[in-house]
Amino acid sequence: MKRIIVWLVLAAGLSCVPGSQAAEKDGPSVIRSYTDWVAPADQQAYEAGIKTYNRCLGEHGFKYAWMALNHETGDVYTYSYVTEPLTWADFDAMRDSSKACDGTFRESVNPHLKHETSGFMKVMPEMSHMPKGSNMGQGYVDVVLFTVKPGHEADESFRDTVKQLTAAAAKAKWPGRYQVMRVVDSGDDAPDYILVSPSRDWADFGAEPDPAFWKMVANVYGESQAKSLRKAMNDAVKHVSAHVDRYNAELTYRPSGK
Repeated sequence: MKRIIVWLVLAAGLSCVPGSQAAEKDGPSVIRSYTDWVAPADQQAYEAGIKTYNRCLGEHGFKYAWMALNHETGDVYTYSYVTEPLTWADFDAMRDSSKACDGTFRESVNPHLKHETSGFMKVMPEMSHMPKGSNMGQGYVDVVLFTVKPGHEADESFRDTVKQLTAAAAKAKWPGRYQVMRVVDSGDDAPDYILVSPSRDWADFGAEPDPAFWKMVANVYGESQAKSLRKAMNDAVKHVSAHVDRYNAELTYRPSGK
């Protein structure tokens, strides 16, 4: 299978993120996410509530898009919503422009929530392999959550190793695609890094890339260095988990004209 988790091997506490709010000289790079847990009996009412909230946002000219994702594996009564990459300042403007619909959310959605979490993620281009023209699409997304071992050394090793693996993928023009994000101030249970990989459908999700990831790395760096990089990844990571999400057009909010 094409799962990125296969090549990153089994390996996860939340470490400090120094410099996460550095100047955004390369443009918008921060994504906000919300994850909602819903009781099965409340699913229909919850989805109706989200649609009511989205209508309210549209009526008030809310200009920020929110992509909705259903969790297809794991807890399937879970929903996630993610923004496009924005600047930190955009989130101040977003908060102000959505206030008119806060009451609608509390009335239409909150009664059907078991609980909700939110967090920020910083896109890491140097750790991501998204060739020109790639995007997350509107199909399925494989989501892999990494928690690295405590301490600066493990975090640095993880980042350096993924950068080297990504450099190999770029050099080899590897057909797989993935984006890595660093989690920022998202709570005790949050991972340190999230890797997402898009697929058009289940057939695309299950298709093996050619060559397989570690074969590609060995072709670029040689067998010895490939084994060393694999060990470095394994040594840096404490825990990894994964689930698959599916794009939900009905619950996605798109501003008028987008």
